Amino acid sequence: MTDFVKLLTRKNSLRKQCQELTSADIEKAIVDLTEILEEKQAQEEELLAVERERAEKIEAIKQSMQEAGIGLDDLMTLVDAPVKKKVAPKYQITDEDGEVHQWSGRGRTPAVFQAAFAAGKTKEDFLI
Repeated sequence: MTDFVKLLTRKNSLRKQCQELTSADIEKAIVDLTEILEEKQAQEEELLAVERERAEKIEAIKQSMQEAGIGLDDLMTLVDAPVKKKVAPKYQITDEDGEVHQWSGRGRTPAVFQAAFAAGKTKEDFLI
């Protein structure tokens, strides 16, 4: 919260700042603030109207879908979601427990591979 907003929203602080103003100055500030308030209220009403219109359109679409016997799952099959290709593993290592770990060589190096690299091995030692 800025100092100006604190000043405007705290009555005693505002009163203290207005002591040096004339009545005409205070009336002018009130007129200006009233205009700003009316503009702000008009903007909020406009946003509410747009949101209400959007909700009505969504409800009309839902109703049409129900009447046509179409479900959301039917529509989702038409959407082409970007498919993230999985990169084939390029390296493979077997740990002490006999568990096989694979890594594509991209992204963060798995801990098993980091330990092997620290022991003096290279990536080429684990090529598939």
